[in-house]
Amino acid sequence: MLRLGIKTTASKRNVPPHATLGNVPEGDSLHLAARRLQALVGQRIAADSPHPRAQAERIAERIDGRILESVHAHGKNLVLRFEGGVVLRSHLRMSGRWGIRPRGEARAGKPWLVLRGDEVEGVLWNGPVLELHTRALARLGPDILERPPRIDAMLERMRQADETRWFGETLLDQSLVAGIGNMWLAEALWEARLSPWRRLAGVDEDERRRALETATELMRRSVDRGREGRRQVYRRVGRPCPRCRTPIRSWGQGDDNRMAYWCPTCQVGESPRGAY
Repeated sequence: MLRLGIKTTASKRNVPPHATLGNVPEGDSLHLAARRLQALVGQRIAADSPHPRAQAERIAERIDGRILESVHAHGKNLVLRFEGGVVLRSHLRMSGRWGIRPRGEARAGKPWLVLRGDEVEGVLWNGPVLELHTRALARLGPDILERPPRIDAMLERMRQADETRWFGETLLDQSLVAGIGNMWLAEALWEARLSPWRRLAGVDEDERRRALETATELMRRSVDRGREGRRQVYRRVGRPCPRCRTPIRSWGQGDDNRMAYWCPTCQVGESPRGAY
């Protein structure tokens, strides 16, 4: 079973108990899901939606009995194309996850969507975004995990961005670069020795490129190995930096108050008030 979700509270329904905050879906998780769902490509799919909210969307009715032609990831989106030109976009947000399991295996709870092949089935838990179109993809920047990555295109979009924003906040903007989330932002900037607390205007082109290339390298390694590596700063507040032993700090950043993690010694930048 591919585990891609989180458990937010004990009262959350339909979130299996093995899910943790450590595997909140980011771009590499979606690419891993796309890789595993290749087991269904080329097969005629039997689809159903056990979850009542998903039933209301009538997604399963549109794809039931169709051959799954391809599955690919773009940023934090999974795109499944079926025969007859039917396309399904899945976005996991903070709590969704796709799994692959033997067909007919017993399960608890009501998943949003089940795609049954000959021997295995793809199961979507907590899938808040399921759409039979891909219009949302037009707003996204280049995927950080494309092969090869379009770094120059990302940098060009960054040149048009608001230069008063924090660098960390900018890298999380999916319209500039698709696929980077909080965890890989923290790990990539630590590896590149760049602070999330610098204004974009103060980060030169070479530094921006270094951050993007580092994020690509770390995330691709996660996809290729099928697992995340050891974390250096993400969710390690107060623990010593692996390089200099300075305690790691964290603070919310940007309009969405997304948590930034960094070493104030290795990653020199402005220090937000109240950071701990």
